[in-house]
Amino acid sequence: MSQQTGRPRPPSQDRPGLRDSRHHRGPSSDVFARRRLVALVLLVGLLVGFVLLLAFVWPGFASGGAEKEPAEVTVTAPPATPTIEPVERSATTELAKALPASVLQFALREEAPTDDYGDAGVIEAHALTYADAEGDDAILVTVLAGQWGTDDEAKEAYDDLVAAAVDAGGEPASEGDVEVGGEVVGTYVVTPVAETEGTSTVTWRNGTVVLQATGPVDEIEKFFTAFPL
Repeated sequence: MSQQTGRPRPPSQDRPGLRDSRHHRGPSSDVFARRRLVALVLLVGLLVGFVLLLAFVWPGFASGGAEKEPAEVTVTAPPATPTIEPVERSATTELAKALPASVLQFALREEAPTDDYGDAGVIEAHALTYADAEGDDAILVTVLAGQWGTDDEAKEAYDDLVAAAVDAGGEPASEGDVEVGGEVVGTYVVTPVAETEGTSTVTWRNGTVVLQATGPVDEIEKFFTAFPL
C-alpha cells in the first residue's frame, strides 16, 4: 500500500494583515456618539448633585442656611397708669358705680350729681373731673354722664348734644360706631372746642347712657377709647 505524499497546503489567498484589519476595525461614529451621550449624562448628574449639595447641605441657601435679616420687632409700651390716687368714691347708683376711678394716666379728682342736662328727661346725671397730677399744672378731662329710660330718649339727647357741640366748635374731627363685645351699641363724634384752643369734646352713646368728655386734643380720643362705658 502506497503512502500518499502530503501536498503542501496552498498559501492563503488573503493578503498579509487582512485578517487583522477585518477583526480590529476602529470604533464607528455611532459608538463615539453613545460615549459622548453617556459622558454628558454623567456630567449633568454631577452638576445637579453639586447644586443640591450647595442648596441643602452647605451653605444651604435653599433650606434657610443663608443668613437672614432679623424680623422686625414691634415693642408695645404698657398702658399709662395714674401717678396720683383717685378720690374716695361716693357713688351709690349703678351708673355712678360703673363710672371708672381712673382712665389711663388720669385719676378721678371730683364727682357729683349734676343738673346740667336740665329738663332733657334724664333719670340721673353725674359730673366728673379726672387729672393726671396734683396742682394747677395738671391736665384735666371733664366728663358728663347721664342715663335715660329708653334707647330712643338717649339717642334724642345724644343728637342734641352733638348738634350743640358742632354749633359751638365746628364740623366733627372724627366719628364712628361704639362697639361692646363686637356689637354696635351707639355712636360717637369728636368736635373741636372753639372757646379753648387745643381742646376737643367727644360725645358718645352706649345704649341708654350718654357721655360727653372734654380735654386736650391729643388726649381725648385715647381717653374715650379706654373709658369702660
